[in-house]
Amino acid sequence: MTAPAPRALLIVPVVASLLMLAPFTVDAYLPSFPSIAADFRVEEAAMQDTLSIYLWFFGSMMLVHGPLSDTFGRKRTVLIALTVYALASVAAALAHNLSDLIYARIGQGIAAGAGVVIGRALVRDLFQGAVAQRVMSNVTLVFAVAPAIAPIIGGALEVAFGWRSVFWFLAGFAVLLILGVLRFMPETIGAHNRQPLALGFVLKSYGRALIHGPFIGLTLIFALLFAGLFLYIAAAPAVLIGHLGQAPTDFWKFFVPLVTGLILGSRVSNWLSRRATALRTVTWGLAFSGLAVAYNLAQSLWFMSGTESIWWTVSPIALYAMGLATAMPALNLMALDYIPAQRGLASAMQGFMQMALAGLVSAFVVARLSAHLTWLAAGMLCLWGVAALIWVLWVYRAPRLGFASEGVGGLRQ
Repeated sequence: MTAPAPRALLIVPVVASLLMLAPFTVDAYLPSFPSIAADFRVEEAAMQDTLSIYLWFFGSMMLVHGPLSDTFGRKRTVLIALTVYALASVAAALAHNLSDLIYARIGQGIAAGAGVVIGRALVRDLFQGAVAQRVMSNVTLVFAVAPAIAPIIGGALEVAFGWRSVFWFLAGFAVLLILGVLRFMPETIGAHNRQPLALGFVLKSYGRALIHGPFIGLTLIFALLFAGLFLYIAAAPAVLIGHLGQAPTDFWKFFVPLVTGLILGSRVSNWLSRRATALRTVTWGLAFSGLAVAYNLAQSLWFMSGTESIWWTVSPIALYAMGLATAMPALNLMALDYIPAQRGLASAMQGFMQMALAGLVSAFVVARLSAHLTWLAAGMLCLWGVAALIWVLWVYRAPRLGFASEGVGGLRQ
């Protein structure tokens, strides 16, 4: 038997905390890049491997966490994953060289994706219609705090105790999450609606999802928009320390405005859930992020021949984050409604595509574009442009696929 649906006030902190683990794992150790590189006697560029490899395992393992949670239940799956994550974080804190650290990051990546997959699916398991969009918006609000406080905490720990303390902090955070899940998280998958774990069934399910044009379209849109933001998150050490001459403790100057944009966007999405269709919400979010992209490119060209200002550099990123957070809840829920019987699997596919694209950006794009702020701005423009094109095509085809203008899956009551 599944537990009765809790009030949104209780479930939002649980889901948001699960989703916070991923940005904490990415952002908390960014201020320590120079120190780790110096300690292990490697080039700072090699530190990107610890990020990109983590993201690849993080994204690919989501494809496993989703079916596992559909079969064995949300709660059991996430508890096992959090235990593995805590042990991998301890291994990272004890690493003797870059290879050890990379292996530990692989362990973190294998486990961290469960929180994202199960958190999203949990919201859709428990809530319907506009209520689901409002709950997801509130989750985004709480979750948005993570990218702001993670580098601040990481920078403070780096200065006070050294880079290893960052990974001890992540291990402790995982332990707190385990206690929170045990106490507050309901099980939403009962014996009557669990899916078989047979490999053939899982592969066929993923195959059907991959060729489901509308689902993949919505998933790609969010992945591309997120990649545009992640381009700057991954390049933050080069932008802040390299271009703008900031210290490791100054990462708040980038992440606090960024998170402010995410918070404002989540509030806008919440407000629109009562007043506009999901289609219009996504359109407005894309339009606003498009204005931010244009502003970003213009300011980077303006300052190209002079001394860059951190506030001019950061402000368009914050506005872009606001547009992303406006569109994100509706995009995610619309996509999940295409595969209602396997929301864990659908959420896994969303997360995989999001993180796989972010991993490609980190591995092959950041190092090449971070030499110039204008190049980074052009990269964001390209990613947003592809997302906007897919959205236009999706909207054009949606009526032919049986979706009315009210939105998909009853997102508006």
